[in-house]
Amino acid sequence: MSGSVVVGYTATDAGRDALRLGSRFAAGLGATLHLVIVLPNEGTRSPIVPPEKSYEKYLRSQAEKWLRDAVVHVPSGVTRSAHVRFAESFGEGLIAAAEEFAASMIVIGGAGDGRFGRYTLGSVAQQLLHSSPVPVALATSGGVDADHPISRITCAVGNRPGADYLLESSVTLARTLEAELRLLSLAAIDLPGGMSADEARIAAGDRADEIQAEATANLPDGQTVAVEVARGRSIEDAVEHLDWDANEIALVGSSRLAQPRRLFLGSTAARMLHELPVPMIVVPRERPEGA
Repeated sequence: MSGSVVVGYTATDAGRDALRLGSRFAAGLGATLHLVIVLPNEGTRSPIVPPEKSYEKYLRSQAEKWLRDAVVHVPSGVTRSAHVRFAESFGEGLIAAAEEFAASMIVIGGAGDGRFGRYTLGSVAQQLLHSSPVPVALATSGGVDADHPISRITCAVGNRPGADYLLESSVTLARTLEAELRLLSLAAIDLPGGMSADEARIAAGDRADEIQAEATANLPDGQTVAVEVARGRSIEDAVEHLDWDANEIALVGSSRLAQPRRLFLGSTAARMLHELPVPMIVVPRERPEGA
């Protein structure tokens, strides 16, 4: 992954979670961090909101103050900029900003009602996870401070088509961040119905060997790849019983239902979110244009 990092910021706990995670990515990738607050266009505001220019000026002034307060929390070594944008929706504004700044990812926080260390999907996340042309990173509630580097990347690889770009993205991210890479094989769980337990175990082992060999061939000498086969009655059960590092990031692929070069949150990723104690990046099935 290359390019800048766009953070969808709000003056809330969720916005601060996104800021911390975005700062960690920008620091590790050597990328510019763009903090973006999206305000509603005049036509999308409630009828009770005055349409006068003075009110728009007030909104912009308040948003700019929030951004000034936020940028002081970005680590000193990270190049940052702050922007106020108007759009039909928060998600639409962030996608436009990502395209404007040639961003490699969009980072957002949760909906504000999730368990500590977990993620709850809100309307903005739902929109981005079904339309973004670039990866979307979801910050957990109460995440690790921005100064902590990312120590490990876990890439969840199933048995369905479309995993090539996901694996490539995880290898690139681990190499750039100089982080450990763990490949989590979901093949034993993510298999078509009708397979026996023995067949599932054999398929999982074969898939694990394949992805380990492919990833190792694309990493620098000395940077190892660990492979773990997920075991459990369900995706949620498997995720819950894995060991997770406090500074870890999980990568999952977009659903095969996605439009070309767009995200669509699949059932596997959605189920993982219920139990993941670390941030998640959802990656398109195909390389974004210009990447």
